[in-house]
Amino acid sequence: MHTHDHSSLSTALQLIGVPSDSGAGRLGAAMGPDALRVAGLQPALETMGLQVSDIGNLPGPPNLRSERDPEHAGLRNFETTLLWNQRVHDAVLRSLEASELPIMMGGDHAFAMGSISAVARYCRDNGKTLRVLWLDAHADCNTPESSPSGNVHGIPVASLCGLGPTAFTSLAGHTPAVRPEELCLIGLRSVDDQEKRILDSLQIEAYDMRAIDELGMREVMQRALRGLDGPDADSIHLHVSFDVDFLDPSIAPGTGTTVRGGPGYREAQLCMEMIADTGLLRSLDVVELNPALDSHNQTAELVVDLLQSLFGKSTLLRRDHR
Repeated sequence: MHTHDHSSLSTALQLIGVPSDSGAGRLGAAMGPDALRVAGLQPALETMGLQVSDIGNLPGPPNLRSERDPEHAGLRNFETTLLWNQRVHDAVLRSLEASELPIMMGGDHAFAMGSISAVARYCRDNGKTLRVLWLDAHADCNTPESSPSGNVHGIPVASLCGLGPTAFTSLAGHTPAVRPEELCLIGLRSVDDQEKRILDSLQIEAYDMRAIDELGMREVMQRALRGLDGPDADSIHLHVSFDVDFLDPSIAPGTGTTVRGGPGYREAQLCMEMIADTGLLRSLDVVELNPALDSHNQTAELVVDLLQSLFGKSTLLRRDHR
């Protein structure tokens, strides 16, 4: 890996709040953006010499809960979730076009459809090579037909790969928004049977917790980041979609769909530090933080800590990452 001086990251970061949980099974993730603000995300990044602006929370439709909708393949809250995704898409695209690094603060993981669709559109328009790291306990790779719950936060990976309602699959202006080989899922430990088949048929690179146990987080991250440090590094756009339930619930209880056996604090730190080492992070989602389920905002504080590492905070000056 190359050595980068992150304190000189010239790109301004832009915080974009998405106060909705219309894609989730339970309420509370709508308060995620403010929980991150209370935990001091902006000052924590500014102390590292980064330039950070906060555009506040995007406006959008109220969080009304709807039943499964037969007109929309049995999904819940289809219209509101679509509208929020369009708002997210537009805000993230504006941020990228202004040469900023957007941080989409969710909200639930459904809104990564809007965020990553905007990133994909931007990459296609500007000749960039896209790489998406999806850090999550779940594969989020259901189709409406295979979804046991009808919750939209269970379908974004499939939708981004072109499987699902046209309204979602076409957000980027081209379908699929993301080719399977541009995606890498890390931290999986709760995957439905049909999702396993979909992942397998799309041949999406995925590392479950068994892989992390057997190989170690370092080797998994080296594989996930393989090929990102060549001579064409300038043309690479690395996007991280960070679902808080990626983390083990013992350290991150504040999320709606916890699954035991996730990465602990040190593994999560190493994951973030190795991404930072590439110097290629250009956009970020932070989703599924639910302060209503948290204890004293500890999960938000942990996320702020990890995001500092993601943006290059290190214990020692590092010259050679090998």
